[in-house]
Amino acid sequence: MRSLVTILFSLFFIVMPISAHAETKTESPIKGMSKDELIKLSRSGGPAAVSKDATILLPGADGKLMQAVKGTNGFTCMPDIDGMKVPDPICADAASMQWVNDLMSGAPKPTNAVPGVAYMAKGGWYFKKDGKILMENEPGAEAIQEPPHWMIFWPFENKTVGLPTFPDSFGVYIMWDGTPYAHLMIFQDPNKMK
Repeated sequence: MRSLVTILFSLFFIVMPISAHAETKTESPIKGMSKDELIKLSRSGGPAAVSKDATILLPGADGKLMQAVKGTNGFTCMPDIDGMKVPDPICADAASMQWVNDLMSGAPKPTNAVPGVAYMAKGGWYFKKDGKILMENEPGAEAIQEPPHWMIFWPFENKTVGLPTFPDSFGVYIMWDGTPYAHLMIFQDPNKMK
């Protein structure tokens, strides 16, 4: 799967996705960055209070993720999760990692027992086609760049909570509503949260 969230917490994937989507095929913007630059970019994915003590994973020469910094707070940060033209660093907790591991392994629903929280302080990407946000990229889909946001990985439904299912001026929406992997998207710069 090449969707944003599927690739998002790629602790559980073997190879860093450096190839871009067909619409924006380009060389990964992180290629050629120094280790220190990649660590700094990774930490920019979340609030400083979170990222300063997080584990940092960086792609090695073979593209596989390697631990560059051992963290102490249960969060993991990476410099780029999608290989798109603008890097989208992320910082995510263990419950978020479980959520995505379940998604990638084909589990019928997430098994995390507590809500997961992930930050993308520089924004990210999703794919849209026919007025819907897709769980997977597909031919004819449009890559949409998102503003800085954070996510809560826990069951949410539009019919229960009344939140929109597509980004709007409200700044909060349920991505993938109607599926077991629906989750809350909150468009707010997490670096400005106190």
